[in-house]
Amino acid sequence: MKPSDSESQTVRLQIAGMDCPDEIEELRRAFVGQAGILDLSFNLMRSTMTVNFDSSATDAETIISIVRTTGMSATPISDRATSSDDQGGGERKVLGLTVVSGCGTAVGLLLALVPATSSHNTTWPAAIAYSIAIAAAWWHIAPKAFRAVGRFQLDMNVLMTVAVVGAIGLGEWFEASTVAFLFMLSNWLESWSVGRARRAIQSLMELAPPTARVQRDNGQEIEIDANDVVVGDRVIVKPGEKFSLDGRVLEGSTSANQAPITGESVPVSKTIGDEVFAGTINQEGAVIIDVTKPASDSVLAGVIRLVEQAQGKSSPSERFVDRFARYYTPAVIAGATLVCVLPPLLSGGDWGTWLYRSLVLLVIACPCALVISTPVTIVSGLAASARNGVLIKGGEYLEAVGKAEVVALDKTGTLTRGKALVERVVPLNSTSESRLLELASAVEQRSEHWIAQAIVAHARERSIAPPPCDNYTAISGKGAKAQIEGKTYLIGNHRFLEEEGDCTGEVHQAMLEHEDCHHTVVALSCADGPLGIFLLADSLREEARESVEELRACGVSTIVMLTGDNEGTAKAVALECGVTEYRAELLPADKVQAIEGYTAQGKHVVMVGDGVNDAPALAVAHVGIAMGGGGTDASLETADIGLMTDDLRKLPWLIRHSRRTRGIIVQNITLSLAVKVLFAGLAVVGLANLWMAIAADTGASLVVTFNGLRLLRSESRL
Repeated sequence: MKPSDSESQTVRLQIAGMDCPDEIEELRRAFVGQAGILDLSFNLMRSTMTVNFDSSATDAETIISIVRTTGMSATPISDRATSSDDQGGGERKVLGLTVVSGCGTAVGLLLALVPATSSHNTTWPAAIAYSIAIAAAWWHIAPKAFRAVGRFQLDMNVLMTVAVVGAIGLGEWFEASTVAFLFMLSNWLESWSVGRARRAIQSLMELAPPTARVQRDNGQEIEIDANDVVVGDRVIVKPGEKFSLDGRVLEGSTSANQAPITGESVPVSKTIGDEVFAGTINQEGAVIIDVTKPASDSVLAGVIRLVEQAQGKSSPSERFVDRFARYYTPAVIAGATLVCVLPPLLSGGDWGTWLYRSLVLLVIACPCALVISTPVTIVSGLAASARNGVLIKGGEYLEAVGKAEVVALDKTGTLTRGKALVERVVPLNSTSESRLLELASAVEQRSEHWIAQAIVAHARERSIAPPPCDNYTAISGKGAKAQIEGKTYLIGNHRFLEEEGDCTGEVHQAMLEHEDCHHTVVALSCADGPLGIFLLADSLREEARESVEELRACGVSTIVMLTGDNEGTAKAVALECGVTEYRAELLPADKVQAIEGYTAQGKHVVMVGDGVNDAPALAVAHVGIAMGGGGTDASLETADIGLMTDDLRKLPWLIRHSRRTRGIIVQNITLSLAVKVLFAGLAVVGLANLWMAIAADTGASLVVTFNGLRLLRSESRL
């Protein structure tokens, strides 16, 4: 029976010791068959596990105890302020054991140079030093190996243990110690690299100050926890301080460095009424802001949530590597067994020699470099994107956007600023201009569309107050209807009026006259006939043409503008920004059909938009990108990527960044496999020994890790 919503609960746990994909698999296996477990999800970079469970069958304490059986420990996230200290503690423990193991190996090598007093190859003082080195490594490795054997699993801890024991049995103490040390070094490098990427994400969480200086009604200033500030509180921010919450400026003026959130390189001026974001820096003047969102709902908090969720979504490359590793390791184990057994049986080879070669093959089989390189690369790419004001909801989209063959661009709010002005009001049928504005603003006052806002603002500037309206209905891509004083009025584009039968010859001619230029034209009508038309103009973004040219330079074969605006305006904007293909007078469903037309041709489509009417098209494209600065909640929710500043130049940067990320992933996978194939061959013919194999694997891990971390230095060229 499916649990009810009241029985289904979720707990987020910080997992100490979860630094490797192998440990995620170990946790998954530990929960197989456990009663009440509905779903598990993991975030390697944050070392967290989220468990959805049936509270009637299990509880959080039971879940924590199951985690302990793996040798790891779990703590509920809500019970802790931060997890970075514990994560760093685990990393330091591995480093300490690695240092002891390395020192023991070095001392053993020096003592081995002393002439032996017996027939053995290794002196007893050297053997003791080597034993200390091996014991330090086994302190970390052995518990994991024993648990794996208990589950009838052969992971890398088991393979390394077998290799070390085998080397000792063959009298190769130096090689046994070296393998143990280098494997510990590999573990620490893996833990460090994951921590490095983890700290890049952690830095986002530390952008906003933990406290805020609040001004009370009596004028008193008190400093309180930012989480305790409520909407409507007045917060004082001095020059040089960071804004701790989202809000609007009530008093004062300044400039804000918004680079931490939007990636903008130039400070943005802020005056009364302007919006400010948590985590940005107040540079010049002291200001008082009116808090508009609690700390948990700020733009920064949303960015952090989405980045954390993005880390939990596997990219195609990660899924490929996971599938490959699932079959690769058992295949190599089988191969090593055959190398050990067949030559002595078939050709009378020396058992000791072929056992040694099989141990070398087991060591080089370690897939750690292959498995860890891809998630580190993806998370580094996500973190670099967030730093540059590009919010990506998963590694899948980071990889996919670089495949763009078609980029579809909305016009209003994407290629243009989306903040039009009413340039002319044309009354018809003896309607006065003031009455026309009064009625139009009454209908439009409930809409957030840029045309509606422009008309309402135009009426407000002329001190015209709209009367109340009832039964308001928005018709997406066309216009709106409402009742005023018992009479139904509609306002919308040429197509809307024609569909409603209100487009008289006079209105038709007047609208056609202005639709061949940069004007957007809408008309107001009622049962008595058309009352007037409004001519609005929207300016092209300064960077629009440059961005289109850069997209072509990136190799995007088709750049198309999709708009609900009239043919004349669409043509003029397309020519001005350099777009050679456009489609006008589109409803939201028409935009979806346009996107589906390209995908039916087998083309990879990226859609960029900012409005509610763009949301369906953003959803059906391979990758949907929302203009985050002015974008609506609907478009940001639907889109796979958000541009946190309304700068189109981020789009070609993102495509280049995606391709660079994919290139590094290919480099890492190729290098990891090449090293393994090379040393596997050398092991079979007897040209590689144990310490060479582990050194090669550790070296490969180090190279691919640093190669992936290079993306953290990926800066926008704006």
